[in-house]
Amino acid sequence: MIAFGVYGLWLDAPPLGPIPMFEELSDRLSGVFRKLLGRGRLSEQDVRETLREIRRVLLEADVNLDVARSFLRAVEERAVGADLLSSVTPGQQIIKIVHEELIRLLGGTGPAPMQFPSNRAAVVLLAGLQGSGKTTTAAKLARHWKDRGKRVILAALDLQRPAAIAQLETLGSSIGVPVHLDRATKDAVGLAKAARTRADREGFDLLIADTAGRLHVDEELMTEVAKVHAVLEPHETLLVLDGMTGQDAVSIAEAFTKQLPVSGFVLTKMDGDARGGAALSLRAVCGAPIRYLGIGEKVEGLEPFHADRLASRILGMGDVLTLVERAQERLDLTKAEALERKLRKDRFTLEDFLGQLQEMKKLGPLEEIVKMLPGVKLPAGAQVDERDLKRTEAIIQSMTREERERPAVLNASRRKRIARGSGTTVQDVNRVLRQFEQTQTMLKRFGGGRRGKLPTGLR
Repeated sequence: MIAFGVYGLWLDAPPLGPIPMFEELSDRLSGVFRKLLGRGRLSEQDVRETLREIRRVLLEADVNLDVARSFLRAVEERAVGADLLSSVTPGQQIIKIVHEELIRLLGGTGPAPMQFPSNRAAVVLLAGLQGSGKTTTAAKLARHWKDRGKRVILAALDLQRPAAIAQLETLGSSIGVPVHLDRATKDAVGLAKAARTRADREGFDLLIADTAGRLHVDEELMTEVAKVHAVLEPHETLLVLDGMTGQDAVSIAEAFTKQLPVSGFVLTKMDGDARGGAALSLRAVCGAPIRYLGIGEKVEGLEPFHADRLASRILGMGDVLTLVERAQERLDLTKAEALERKLRKDRFTLEDFLGQLQEMKKLGPLEEIVKMLPGVKLPAGAQVDERDLKRTEAIIQSMTREERERPAVLNASRRKRIARGSGTTVQDVNRVLRQFEQTQTMLKRFGGGRRGKLPTGLR
């Protein structure tokens, strides 16, 4: 996608925007490894000192103490071997070991893909406490599978909170997914049976059940969820946990997994102040894997969990695969192909530039996207100012069609008019034009001057 080529134009923006998940953990581990990479040879004492620093970072991130000890023991056993210590790049070797052990800690290759029976609907049951984001997660999961060609129906089984039924109905309508509900009943088990019957009768591929929550784990909650589980016989039972609660989330998970056959976890609010302790502790403490990460309130804010990708992000290695998948899901392929044809004819205009910026916004907050790019590191405390992107849009939208197609006509008086119309300055207009020229120059290398397909990352 061409938009990837303009990311670097906003990296020097002033602080603003959301904190990417695990940023504090990632920054502190990066600091530990920077010291390590600065040394030519390492002794066993150097390795153990590094492990002590990693232990401190993990505990400050609210990782379970026993999990941290087990993790560091595994790293130490591999890191103090004579072959590694005599290596030319021992620091890099230790980082590699930490990366591999992080992947193992987070769940390794992950669970098998969701299976859809041919003769009836698959069922996903969502459990969790009030405030964990369970109802929103139900809609996010419905959208996720609908986008993958599945016919999905939601079941509003949280009869404790009328607001939960209304919320699920609203969310279902927003994504075009029906919601099975009955405001007159207090029988969650009977409603679950009816939802199951409807899903099978009407040929749905997937039924997602939003069950009742409580402010805390109690016997009444667990009894009801267990009865619903017995009726629905779900293919997956996912426990929704608030990622910001750290070890409290792990304690809640332990309580649920003792009563329910939980097959996986959904960690929500991972765009907030989530230190990462829950994500790093859940698999080791509770046995089940993390299946999804919830990011933000919008229905598209759900990512399938991949242990290897998250480990790379934590260690500052980027996550290009998730970024590419997000682009494939959210960007308009028709527009990309039309732009590619124009590039072959060397006709990239300000209109195209505007279109690319608008497409790029679909991928999510710019700071989050930058975090996924390997080798790109914002200075300490710096964040990406998305207001700069809005100013750029306003400036281009204040131009006439001729000016967008032929920026050479933009003389001083026209630039003043554009600045007034967009509520910016002439300097801002000049900056946008320079950015456009830089992007245009870069893209010429991949347009008419080179035969064959554009590189995958730029299409």
